Amino acid sequence: MEIVCAHCLLRPLIPSDAASLARHANDRDVWLNLRDRFPHPYTLMDAESYIGVVAGRAEQFSFGIVIDGNAVGSISLIPGADIARRTAELGYWLGRPYWGRGVMTNAVGAVTNYAFDVLKLTRVFAVPFGHNTASCRVLERTGYAKEALMRRSAVKAGEVLDQVLYARTDDMPGCVAVAVAHRD
Repeated sequence: MEIVCAHCLLRPLIPSDAASLARHANDRDVWLNLRDRFPHPYTLMDAESYIGVVAGRAEQFSFGIVIDGNAVGSISLIPGADIARRTAELGYWLGRPYWGRGVMTNAVGAVTNYAFDVLKLTRVFAVPFGHNTASCRVLERTGYAKEALMRRSAVKAGEVLDQVLYARTDDMPGCVAVAVAHRD
């Protein structure tokens, strides 16, 4: 499954993406805005391992963000379980050279629409750090509603941080800024 956006292509990661993915992921400022399970430094072996894990899934929940044939980021849905089985958490990152270009707004909008239209989820949520105003703006631009400020709920690089809970549900208006075409 590929999703064509205005600024990027979203597609499954493949082994030949590993070098580009590692190059863009190995940035402390990228890492500072992600969960600790995202390694730093980020090596070629980390990229190869990640690609192997997401490629082995039966259903498409993770996409590489591809620009000019290069994997420059990743966006994933982490499906809920049990009574939350029709929900997913959204996680994403993008290489620094592509920040501020509308790429992530396109990707978040497209993957959220995919979650509702293809996966038939009812809720998608994201939990960026409170200081990550760029990520909060992306979520707001793509129709996510701020539901809560989770004070002092995370520790990153030794600092206690706030997180913000954003969510979008299948009965909320969609994002008009994202035009996508699905290709199987």
